[in-house]
Amino acid sequence: MLATMTLQTTEQPPIAAGVFGVWLEEMRASLRGERGTDVPCGDCVGCCVSGYPVVIRAEDDRAMAEIPLRHIARAVDGRTLMLALPDGSCPMLRDRKCSIYASRPQTCRDYDCRVFAAAGIDAGGEERAVINRRVRAWRFEYANEADVRAHEAVRAAARFIRDKAASFPGRPPTAPTGIAVLAIKSYEVFLRADVCNASDEIVARAIVETSRAFDS
Repeated sequence: MLATMTLQTTEQPPIAAGVFGVWLEEMRASLRGERGTDVPCGDCVGCCVSGYPVVIRAEDDRAMAEIPLRHIARAVDGRTLMLALPDGSCPMLRDRKCSIYASRPQTCRDYDCRVFAAAGIDAGGEERAVINRRVRAWRFEYANEADVRAHEAVRAAARFIRDKAASFPGRPPTAPTGIAVLAIKSYEVFLRADVCNASDEIVARAIVETSRAFDS
């Protein structure tokens, strides 16, 4: 029988997030660029009204053809971005629906706010209030004890990345998305017996090494 874990109180009725082990493998496949995500968004448009700049990739030629150039900017690192409107909404949102949904950028296809629920963190501050309400409402199910342990490991990884930044050999992510993604990539570190009593520096190096192996 599937079990359900309540992560934190919510301002919305609970929303089924799926079986954690299945979602975790699908999310990791998405991070490797092997597939997109299939998020049960319903009528939620949180990611479309929260001020996110959307990265436009080279393969997003169909999206680029439909986005007015006045909404496009070049980031200092060279990436092409579609900027949000002053009110935080996506310029392609019409009547709470994406007007270029069939051609939407890969960034939009990959976005899954369940990563924050998995990591046990909010998506940001007040500017992410709509997403945060959704994050707090997600409820994962667990097919077995391995699912439960994996979720605990993801949350432990997120806490470590957030709270032990000084232990890392380089600069770890500090934004919620970066923390959650790194936790998903490296959670297996917190399932290893050899790191249970290891120093923070050894654990941090293991996270970095595991993440590099994931990305290679």
